[in-house]
Amino acid sequence: MLKFKVGDKVKIISGKDKGRDGVIEKIFPKKGTALVPGVNMYKKHIKKALAKDNKGGIYEIPRPIDVSKLVIIDPKTKKPTRVGFKIQGGKKLRFAKKGGHLLDIKEK
Repeated sequence: MLKFKVGDKVKIISGKDKGRDGVIEKIFPKKGTALVPGVNMYKKHIKKALAKDNKGGIYEIPRPIDVSKLVIIDPKTKKPTRVGFKIQGGKKLRFAKKGGHLLDIKEK
């Protein structure tokens, strides 16, 4: 089980985008990467004939980033924290190591 889920707010802790925040859009568990829009962007040159909108040019496209470069942002304290696991009621739940509260429980 990965420590991240789609929709988690994360902070980049290393690389060219160090210090930037984002929300996980997609996770690739077999590769150990996650897609965070606006982070790890690269430029792709597309010819006019191959473009969907019939406009060629240089497009910026997000590339998946390794999960080892990400740290989850605690929704309560708004600070980066590590993630641990607890078993409650037969379910494996994530908790914030700094705050100690559960991350998988949604507040009403």
